[in-house]
Amino acid sequence: MKAKPDPEPTDFQKTVYEAVRRIPAGKVSSYALIAAWIRRGSARTVGTALRHAPDDPTIPCHRVICSDGRVGGFGGEIDGPHVARKERLLRKEGVPFTGKGKVDPVAFM
Repeated sequence: MKAKPDPEPTDFQKTVYEAVRRIPAGKVSSYALIAAWIRRGSARTVGTALRHAPDDPTIPCHRVICSDGRVGGFGGEIDGPHVARKERLLRKEGVPFTGKGKVDPVAFM
């Protein structure tokens, strides 16, 4: 049985992915800031778009975090292996963290 091919991203998803591509290594943005930046959708719709992002290294989804500095997971998790992986990727890029496990506000672009 063949797996179904991924559906073509919507125009909104493509806009979100292009915005995320502009976040440089060592910096982060939030779902809400991206929605404001592209002037479309909300934090929730940006999160949904990223949840359905293709597995593409040119879309650095790990650089999008919660507005309060929490990392959050790739699938909306607040704890677990996906959150740990995202945090590792951010730390590897030099993103600073506070002592409370949140991204330091200086890392937001």
